[in-house]
Amino acid sequence: MSVYRVTEVIGTSPTGWEDAAKVAIAAASRTLRDLRVAEVVEQDVTISESGEIESFRTKLRLSFKYEVPLGAPEWEGEKAKAHA
Repeated sequence: MSVYRVTEVIGTSPTGWEDAAKVAIAAASRTLRDLRVAEVVEQDVTISESGEIESFRTKLRLSFKYEVPLGAPEWEGEKAKAHA
C-alpha cells in the first residue's frame, strides 16, 4: 500500500509553456523524491506594458510518494501488516 502527496508548483520561461513545466519539475526534483506524476493545471502568460509576452507560466500539480518520518508513530494499517 502506498500513499502519495500532492503539491502545486509554478514554473516560468521566456520561451514557452513546455519549458516552464520543465523548470518547475527540475526545481521540485531537487527537494522532492519519487516524483510520480505532473498534471498541468493552468497555463498563462505575463504581458509587458508594451503588450509583448514577458513570460510563459505553467502551474503543475505534482504527486510524489509520501515517506513517514523516522520515529513517527505507526498507523493502524502498518501495525496489522507487520503482525500478519
